[in-house]
Amino acid sequence: MQNRNYQRELDMILEKLSFEKTVPGLLLHSCCAPCSSYCLSYLAEYFSITVFYYNPNISPEEEYKKRVQEQKRLIACLPVKHAVSFAEGAYEPEQFYQMAAGMEQLPEGGERCFACYEMRQRKAAEYAKENGFDYFTTTLSVSPHKNAAKLNEIGLRLAEEYQIPYLVSDFKKKGGYQKSIGYSREYGLYRQNYCGCEFSKKQAEQKQIQKQTAENRL
Repeated sequence: MQNRNYQRELDMILEKLSFEKTVPGLLLHSCCAPCSSYCLSYLAEYFSITVFYYNPNISPEEEYKKRVQEQKRLIACLPVKHAVSFAEGAYEPEQFYQMAAGMEQLPEGGERCFACYEMRQRKAAEYAKENGFDYFTTTLSVSPHKNAAKLNEIGLRLAEEYQIPYLVSDFKKKGGYQKSIGYSREYGLYRQNYCGCEFSKKQAEQKQIQKQTAENRL
């Protein structure tokens, strides 16, 4: 799984769609407006997209609401070839804490995060199946802090389970992450300094304290 070139596989799918002149429906799970910006500009050339916002990991609720509004604002102002719509899943943080039980002390990027990937992708697969989408995928692979191989492994497994194609991706390729930063500047998007959950927030705060302490010693 680690040796697969997901960008090359995606390129082949997009090339086939261009040749066939079809515009399939894609359910794109999004974690935030900045991460979705490049993905939308890229994929809306080939798909009719619905951004699916299901992120019960985000804490506190005010932060969640702020990210939802930024996502809606981006969709409204981003010029794209094919239509982009928005669907919001339920905000159910209790589901996240139930999933994370016993893994609270694990570092970011490990098993707790993998379980969080699956929780959100599973909800996207369910929604995509119930609403007749042709594909589903997630924006998460655009981040250099997210494990693209694990995201695709989970997505492909869920695709078999729900019998709906998963669009493989590694959106950080082709300068995707840097382009998302550019879009954030262009549209004045709010860029959070932690992934979303209270555990990632604490880790980000600890890193900031360590950085300030080191600078004060100079």
